[in-house]
Amino acid sequence: MNFPADLKYTKDHEWVKINGDEATIGITDFAQRELGDIVYVDVNTIGETVEKEAVFGTVEAVKTVSDLFMPLSGEVLEMNKDIDSAPESVNQDPYGKGWMIKIKMTNSSEVSELLSVDDYKKLIGA
Repeated sequence: MNFPADLKYTKDHEWVKINGDEATIGITDFAQRELGDIVYVDVNTIGETVEKEAVFGTVEAVKTVSDLFMPLSGEVLEMNKDIDSAPESVNQDPYGKGWMIKIKMTNSSEVSELLSVDDYKKLIGA
């Protein structure tokens, strides 16, 4: 499994890439493998400010639907429109083409609460 060292992670299996006061968020390689073939991603929080650990959307796989939890408080700026027509990109490239949302952080101090790659690997036993 792939876990880029330049990203931050959550106990709920989201990854976060910080760029100034904005962050790109998706689900980890581990999460997409656990879910199986992803068929739909639903994010209905565009333009809303969502608190850390609140649900910002759902991901639907062939056998299950799973909530997506906000790793950092912030305003949801955009959703990856490409995953509407190609949700399988979350399975194929979870850290690249399969990103889910971009946010503007409202509390940058929360970044320190995210997991490092080593801490995330320990969490999942990798």
